[in-house]
Amino acid sequence: MAVIAAIFLPLLAAFIAGFFGRRIGDLGSQLVTCGAMVVALVLSIILFIDVAVNGHATVVPLANWVASGDFHVDWALRVDTLTAVMLIVVNGVSTMVHIYSVGYMSHDPDKPRFMSYLSLFTFMMLMLVTSDNLVQMFFGWEGVGVASYLLINFWFEKKSANDASMKAFLVNRVGDFGFALGIFSIFIIFGSVEFGTIFPAAAGKAHATFNFLGWHVSALDCACLLLFVGAMGKSAQLGLHTWLPDAMEGPTPVSALIHAATMVTAGVFMLARMSPVFEYAPAALAVVTVLGALTAFVAATIGMTQFDIKRVIAYSTMSQLGYMFFAIGVSAYQAAVFHLMTHAFFKALLFLGAGSVIHAMSGEQDMRKMGGIARLIPFTYAVMWIGNLALAGVGIPKIGAFPGFGFAGFYSKDIVLEAAYGSGTAVGHFAYWLGIAAAFMTAFYSWRLLIMTFHGKPRASKEVMDHVHESPLVMTGPLTVLAIGALIAGIGGYEWFVGHAARAEFWRGAIQVLHAHDSIHAAHEGPEWVGLLPLLVGLAGIALAYVCYMFVPGIPATFTKIVKPLHVLVFNKYFFDQIYDVLFVKPAQVLGFGLWKAGDGAIIDGLGPDGVAKTTRGVAAGVSRLQSGYVYHYAFAMVIGVVALVGWFYFKP
Repeated sequence: MAVIAAIFLPLLAAFIAGFFGRRIGDLGSQLVTCGAMVVALVLSIILFIDVAVNGHATVVPLANWVASGDFHVDWALRVDTLTAVMLIVVNGVSTMVHIYSVGYMSHDPDKPRFMSYLSLFTFMMLMLVTSDNLVQMFFGWEGVGVASYLLINFWFEKKSANDASMKAFLVNRVGDFGFALGIFSIFIIFGSVEFGTIFPAAAGKAHATFNFLGWHVSALDCACLLLFVGAMGKSAQLGLHTWLPDAMEGPTPVSALIHAATMVTAGVFMLARMSPVFEYAPAALAVVTVLGALTAFVAATIGMTQFDIKRVIAYSTMSQLGYMFFAIGVSAYQAAVFHLMTHAFFKALLFLGAGSVIHAMSGEQDMRKMGGIARLIPFTYAVMWIGNLALAGVGIPKIGAFPGFGFAGFYSKDIVLEAAYGSGTAVGHFAYWLGIAAAFMTAFYSWRLLIMTFHGKPRASKEVMDHVHESPLVMTGPLTVLAIGALIAGIGGYEWFVGHAARAEFWRGAIQVLHAHDSIHAAHEGPEWVGLLPLLVGLAGIALAYVCYMFVPGIPATFTKIVKPLHVLVFNKYFFDQIYDVLFVKPAQVLGFGLWKAGDGAIIDGLGPDGVAKTTRGVAAGVSRLQSGYVYHYAFAMVIGVVALVGWFYFKP
């Protein structure tokens, strides 16, 4: 019963706020949705203790869903350690976002609709992470896409919000098509989409092949690559990432919900759930590793050049997702989920902290128009420090008897990098070194954000500066909870998620790794410098940011001039949007316009309804000319008629 309540309470709240929001009012809608989320979070904590800690994993059947010949799909809730972790993450972050939204959206006239959308989004994500088969997962997958469209386009009167929501929806449909093909492939290979049938049979299909688009290919590699295409869309991997920064058009709580713990981590969760299959698809794992590493690196380079505070954090999200994916690629699934969990806390903290800054700055998001506000909003400044320290992976390593301590990212990002190196593969080492470079850039742009936003002379107008104020308790409360998570989630979860002794007992088969692929074990046995290097480059990035933006502020402009072509390339996000516009958008517009005007308008309507109507009007117009109103016209017509009739009788055979 606790499982059902933890998942369906957000749906009930979304229904009440959405359909009865006008009747119960703004406050009633906020109380219903926030209250449901708090209860769902408490139940999720209870489930985590019962399932992950005490080992009582379960599958809760709900109903028979699809029965067509030999194809059967039941609606059931799969609650194992992986699900329990995701329940904490999704319901935890979503609860904080719901409460924060009460303050952030206080001046919006459509609060019930917004709270309803938030709860609907949460329910769809919960459906995804509790699915017991691929079809049920696809339902939650698509539901998250629809809900994200509604949230990004919440301020639908803005054209930029319309465009961003449509872009997110369409780009994700590209990935979702690959996901659907992956599900079809899995069914062809295993004869089922149920996890309970697929996972035990994966080893027996390791060498299976089938024909795909005329090529004889490894069946599992092909299926896993198709599934990965779906993950690329949802988790904004390089190539299908262009929707992510534009999603900033939604309200800031939406940015936190989409980018921290829910939508963008769906792809990571899906690949971790399918670990028993991916373990027998080495080519697919190699592709995941390389693309994840490239995503982490490319996104970090773009993040260094942006000035919109939310976009900087958005590219940071994309970069961290790259870390999670290359961790999966080297079979460090537990490390990927560990980083997913810690990232949820500190990234939600950063987004909501940025929202507090925007709230204080009367809606301003450009960091070039900020500065000098640290003393005016000290609490927000403090939590942004905590979030950035966690993101940069700052900590004190273990030295002798000293156990060491670090912020959340210090533990999770380091184990990801150590596992990549420990895998001993060429692609693993490739990912490690790109990850090190990304770690340096991450620390740099994180402190660039802090210094430009909070330090130096105020660059905003006097009117804006006069209104800078700290956020109310309803906003700072969730920030406090998330800051605590960013402080302790890493050290608290390390042994359970990726430690030596507790790891196997904690996961209990929810994630399966072949002994030969156990890169996390190799990470613990690797050289010390592999684990120390991320910290050192992070500290170097922070130091460089201070030099460039506080001590010698002329350096960035000078460096930009020296490497202007490179800066133009990176600042314009490698021209992905422009390339896609030329390759896909413009041809689609030309094709659509042609089919509309020439196909639908000229041919179908011209020869069909419009053509018939035009002919009828022409005939009617001709006949109407006979109705002149003059008697002699009618008499003349009668004479012609008589002559015609006589002629017909005379000349007929």
